[in-house]
Amino acid sequence: MKETDKSVVTEFILMGITNRPELKEPLFVLFLLNYMAIVLGNLSLIIITSIDSHLQTPMYFFLRHLAFVDLGYSTAIGPKMLVSFIEEKNIISFYECAIQLGFVIIFINTEFFILSAMAYDRYVAICKPLLYMVIMSQRLCWTLMAVSYLYSIMASLLATIKIFKSSFCKSNLLRNFYCNSLPILSIMCSDTSEIELIIKTFGILNLIPSLLIILFSYMLILVAIFRMNSSEGRNKAFSTCGSHLTVVVVFYGTLIFMFLQPQSKRSFDTNQVVSVFYTLVIPMLNPLIYSLRNKDVKSALKRPIFELHNT
Repeated sequence: MKETDKSVVTEFILMGITNRPELKEPLFVLFLLNYMAIVLGNLSLIIITSIDSHLQTPMYFFLRHLAFVDLGYSTAIGPKMLVSFIEEKNIISFYECAIQLGFVIIFINTEFFILSAMAYDRYVAICKPLLYMVIMSQRLCWTLMAVSYLYSIMASLLATIKIFKSSFCKSNLLRNFYCNSLPILSIMCSDTSEIELIIKTFGILNLIPSLLIILFSYMLILVAIFRMNSSEGRNKAFSTCGSHLTVVVVFYGTLIFMFLQPQSKRSFDTNQVVSVFYTLVIPMLNPLIYSLRNKDVKSALKRPIFELHNT
């Protein structure tokens, strides 16, 4: 472990996922396939929802941005992690670490907004179908996305600048496979109370309002569904929400498990597994969930390329 201070810090050593040499090769293959699936799945969703005329609705507008965000934060982490399985010493420079953390914060924060916007979209579609295109106008959709990106960039800049202007004198070893805020805070020798307050504040602003919007939207959706007379209408309503609800349960369930687990009972291995799941597994699962459970996406995937260009 290298004792240091801010004036001489030029790099950090990432502990990585494993320090067992015999596991590095199989894990490299596993995560290479994982990252390829992330790129293929999310790029496919972005392209299909952009060029297929049947998918030019607010729901697929938000889905396209969800795919972009998933691709964004997995790309900020995945390639560097793959290199760590090949190189003997897993080193990341001071500025690369700051850039990686900054992009991860931007994309993760934006995902909260997109998932809550998608829940509101489903509420309007089921509870106010006749006013759907009026309420969910193109202007509103772009405004919601612009606000979410601007807020996420502001939060990212504030947290990242505060963290990397601080002093590091305990060690340059980060107990993670990417530059995450908590491992970085643990190696600071300057007072971290202000940074911790900023991180907690933005964490609360991200998690609680977005979760309340989702829960309230689905409560109203359930009330509307149970009031429907036909079973066909209920099934159609449930099917329109199924994909989004699955994504929400996986994403929020993982984060809530991580935050509610007592600090004293958290192990390094548990933190690593949870971090891998929400940064590299969820971005792979989301396109699968939407392509397997959504009839419109499945239909678009089956259409020939030339038909897509002619529609």
